[in-house]
Amino acid sequence: MVSYHLISHDGGRENNEDYVGMYQDGSAYCFVLADGLGGHGKGEVASRLAVEASVQAFAAGGPGEEVLRVSFENAQKAILAGQREDYQARDMKTTLVILHVGEERIWWGHIGDSRLYYFQNRKLQKRTLDHSVPQMLVAAGQLKEKQIRNHPDRNRLLRVLGVDWDSPKYQLAEPEARGGRQAFLLCSDGFWELIDEKKMQHCLKKAGSPAQWLQMMEQIVEKNGQGRNMDNYSAIAVWIE
Repeated sequence: MVSYHLISHDGGRENNEDYVGMYQDGSAYCFVLADGLGGHGKGEVASRLAVEASVQAFAAGGPGEEVLRVSFENAQKAILAGQREDYQARDMKTTLVILHVGEERIWWGHIGDSRLYYFQNRKLQKRTLDHSVPQMLVAAGQLKEKQIRNHPDRNRLLRVLGVDWDSPKYQLAEPEARGGRQAFLLCSDGFWELIDEKKMQHCLKKAGSPAQWLQMMEQIVEKNGQGRNMDNYSAIAVWIE
């Protein structure tokens, strides 16, 4: 059985440049989250275009690695086309993270610093690695993982949609077999910067549903964001049991 819940909030800012979406086709599911960047409020356009392109690709092709690739490629094309059509949108870009749940396997991919966390039996197994300057410093041994959240360059992204590429810049994970108690959290940086992985796991162990899990985590995000210039924050919780 698959259950899920989605949230997206402005965090107190004028515009919400995050966008979330999902699509179900029988026992197959697609979940998508994007965090838009760019002036003139066009980040919200970029994130919407990316999510819509991803959902359309899934609706046409179903779950799987090839459709994930098509999703990222089509999202990139849609954003570049939007830049050409609207001068004010020439700087719009977005992150993108996608989860496909098939009957027997699960696939995901990402670009930028919107994350996917994978839990098995209520324990964190892995997460996507940000395409950002701090994550690169961690890989080089110059920074500890826990220091990413407060690093001054945490918003400097090395890969996003909306920048011309000679070769694809998105990253796909190895697929996982579907089975057991699995949980997934897709979230924008405005969410994960204000809650650490221990708290995510603690809330997961106490929650009775994906909605309750998100509600518990959102309370922590809101509390930790008080007195700070909070960003938009979005998250999608998916349980497979």
